[in-house]
Amino acid sequence: MRITRVLSTTLLAFGLAAAPAAADSTPSASPSEDGSAPTTAGTSFRTATEVDQGRTATASGSAGDYLYWSFPADAGQRPTVTAKVKLPEEHAGQTWQVDVYDGLRRRQACQYGAQTRTAASGTASLELACVLRTVRAWSEPWADDPLPGTYYVRLTALGLKTADLGLPVGAELRVDSKDMGGAAAVDGSLAEPLVPGIAVKSSAEDEGEDGDGDDSSASAVLSSIEPDDGWSSGWWTDRWVWTGIGGVLAALAGIGGYALTRGPGRPRQVPPGA
Repeated sequence: MRITRVLSTTLLAFGLAAAPAAADSTPSASPSEDGSAPTTAGTSFRTATEVDQGRTATASGSAGDYLYWSFPADAGQRPTVTAKVKLPEEHAGQTWQVDVYDGLRRRQACQYGAQTRTAASGTASLELACVLRTVRAWSEPWADDPLPGTYYVRLTALGLKTADLGLPVGAELRVDSKDMGGAAAVDGSLAEPLVPGIAVKSSAEDEGEDGDGDDSSASAVLSSIEPDDGWSSGWWTDRWVWTGIGGVLAALAGIGGYALTRGPGRPRQVPPGA
């Protein structure tokens, strides 16, 4: 009974500890209360419009243009990119595609989702989606795994007919993430997230500390957007909690097994002549 009481108390204590950890596993990037969603899109990687996760960005353009946005994604998140294209009233069949690239401009594959869709003649709009793989905190140099940093979204039409080139179109883009928790945790982390220009900024900060540089070079960072809680904010996951619970249960199991198998105690020895 005593062992049962100890086991129940331990499980209750760890259950209470796991509750706040589960509450903290929500995506760190959330819509800002005072910010406004962007209404334009860039035309290249360098001019990509920054957009926070959880906000809907809009843009107007012409059929045949390349529309670019960028967003931050941290370790443990699985981003979902959705795009909606509003087409003109009269148009021929059009095929649109959404592509996602990481901070090294490597095209990232979609786990699932309609990444490419064709709108028949007269269709008012179409929707595209791309669910990326879970962002890893660290990966081998030769691997193509998603890593923390800036991600780029490119939306464009493929193989347009000449009559459709230049027709006005509208676009909506939204990025949401699901926190995968401790199941996606790995051993290791990047020295810096894959944000264009962050290495230049880090070098400038080091020189500034030594008194050999100035703060003007900090503007070299090409992307200033980051998760609300900063990069690598998800270092604490429920993996730590369940690892601790497993260790405690193993110890209690050892104690219980010993108590059940040790057998009766030794008979009391009576001294000779007593």
